[in-house]
Amino acid sequence: MSNSKGAEKTNITGCVFNIERFAIRDGPGIRTTVFLKGCPLRCLWCSNPESMQPHPQLFHFVHLCTRCYRCVKACPNGATRVGPEGAIEIDRSLCKNCGECVDACPNKAREMSGKIMTVEEVLEEVKKDSLFYQNSGGGITASGGEPTHQPEFLWHLFAKSHESAIHTCLDTCGYVKTETLQGILEHTDLVLYDIKHMDPARHKELTGVDNSLILENARVVAASRPMTIRVPLIPGYNDSEENLNALSKFMAELGLKRIDLLPYHALGKQKYERLGMEYKLGDLESYESEQVAAIKTVLESYGLEVGVG
Repeated sequence: MSNSKGAEKTNITGCVFNIERFAIRDGPGIRTTVFLKGCPLRCLWCSNPESMQPHPQLFHFVHLCTRCYRCVKACPNGATRVGPEGAIEIDRSLCKNCGECVDACPNKAREMSGKIMTVEEVLEEVKKDSLFYQNSGGGITASGGEPTHQPEFLWHLFAKSHESAIHTCLDTCGYVKTETLQGILEHTDLVLYDIKHMDPARHKELTGVDNSLILENARVVAASRPMTIRVPLIPGYNDSEENLNALSKFMAELGLKRIDLLPYHALGKQKYERLGMEYKLGDLESYESEQVAAIKTVLESYGLEVGVG
C-alpha cells in the first residue's frame, strides 16, 4: 500500500454486509458505519455471525417459508432439499451462496448477507451525508467483522475519504499483522480498539486466538493515533474485578483514559439460526442496569472515563 495510489480510481472491491447511516455510537458526531465481512476471531458472543466469513452468505428465514419448493428446483448444487416431514433443509457444505434460491423465493424467506462493492460505490453512499459530518464532527467508521481483514479495500476507502475531507474511524479487534495495521493508520484519524480479555489463555478460549498480537498492536496504535478502548462486557466471562484491574493497568501503561463498555445482549441469536449455526452462549442473560453501573464504578475508581454503549 502506497500513498501514491490514493488519488487513483480503482477497481478494488470488498464484501460489505451493512452500511448504517446516522450512526452515533461508532465515534464522534453523526457517522456512516460500513460493516465489512470477514473476521479472524470466533468470539462466543458475536452478535454478527454473518460477519465471520469474507464472502456473501445465505440467510434462511424459516418462519416465512411456505414450502413452495421453488428454491429446491432453483438450487444448482443440491444444497436445498425437502426433509422427511416436508420442511426445507439446507446442506451448508454443498451451498455455494450463489443466490439462485433467493431469486426463486416468492416469500422473501431467503436473503443474501453480504454484497461485493467497489471503493467508489461505498464512498458514494458515505458522501450522501457529508453535510451532517461537517456540522457534527462525524465521518466514516469501518467496522465488521474485522475491517482489517480486507486491508487493501479498507486502505483505499479511508484514503478516498480523506481526499473528500471525511474523518475516518477504525473499529478493530487489533488481530492483524502490525505492518498491515500501520499502513491503514496512515489514513485513520481515530481508533476504537476492542479488548476482549487481558489473560492470553482465557482470551483464546473465548475468541479462538490469544491476545499477544492484539496487545502489542494496541501499543502501536496508542503511540500514533487517538484511541478509545472498547470492551464487549460478557456476564461471567470477562467482567471479573481481576480482569478489569488488569485492563485498567494496561490502559495506564498506554496513557489512555477513555473506555466504552458494550454490555452483552442476545439480539444476534436469531442470525445463527438463519445461517444454520449454533449459538454457543445458550440462554445467557443480559445485565441488569445496576450490574453495569457497578462495573462502571469500579473502572472509574481507577481514574478512567467510562461510557456505556
